[in-house]
Amino acid sequence: MLIIRHRHALHVGATICLLLGLAGRPAAAAEPTTPTYVAEIDAWHAARVQRLHSNTGWLTLVGLHDLDKARVNTVGSASDALVRLIDKAPARVGDLAFADGHWTFTAVPAAHVTLADSAATPVTTMTVTTDREGRPTMFNCGSLLFHVIEREDLCFVRVKDREAEILKTFTGIDRFPVDAKWRVTARLEPGEATVMVPNKLGQLTATASPGVLVFELEGRTFRLTPTGKPGEELSIIFGDATNTHETYGGGRFLDTDVPAADGTVILDFNKAYNPPCVFTPYATCPLPGARNTLDLPVTAGEHAWGVH
Repeated sequence: MLIIRHRHALHVGATICLLLGLAGRPAAAAEPTTPTYVAEIDAWHAARVQRLHSNTGWLTLVGLHDLDKARVNTVGSASDALVRLIDKAPARVGDLAFADGHWTFTAVPAAHVTLADSAATPVTTMTVTTDREGRPTMFNCGSLLFHVIEREDLCFVRVKDREAEILKTFTGIDRFPVDAKWRVTARLEPGEATVMVPNKLGQLTATASPGVLVFELEGRTFRLTPTGKPGEELSIIFGDATNTHETYGGGRFLDTDVPAADGTVILDFNKAYNPPCVFTPYATCPLPGARNTLDLPVTAGEHAWGVH
């Protein structure tokens, strides 16, 4: 019995020593921020800025006008136009009317309205496709482009100017320093197939979701609900503790690759970017909502831009 007790004591002592040894080890180090990784993020951001310089991108958005389904909506720069365009547009461009479940646009011949992808053919009267139905019918008038968008039960005319002044002055967006600690692996767990996403207009839109992303940051577990269908790339709208002072108050966007077969996916917050509402008051951006707001400062990705 004495021998057994002795062996037991040795076993307990060895176990305690092992646990103490493990406890004394430092936690696993975060992935190093290598020059190659920084260059990868810099290249991604440079491509993002280049896309923003497009003459049909978000920087060119100059108008968002309500449409009234019960009236003929006159379009032009005249002071009495229901859809009043900026001054460079003709006083009368045409009319938008809703009947039998669709919009029809009738152009004023003197305004020289064409289709954006067929500038040689003048528009007379035609049925309009909205962004809800697929690729919207895009009209061209001088340097202006306009089309009809739908947001739940509301319809608007969205207007872009390919010669917008901001295109001449925009030089880029400040960012937090690239840090690989913000590149984490998440796992996709089952969740609601449809989630309600709020937007800037105060609406809620039912949007497909493949589940919930669970991941670790700063030694804590967090969850974000992405949008997208199973087997597709994911989009995430998230808020965090930097919003309203370092980053945009309406949150930021983050995109991912298609999750792997085992449900894992990389979240790289160094690629967090501003929604269109940062650049123009005429966008209808989705918002994070309470479930997608992280209670820690994510000091990675883009800062806010402009004045808000």
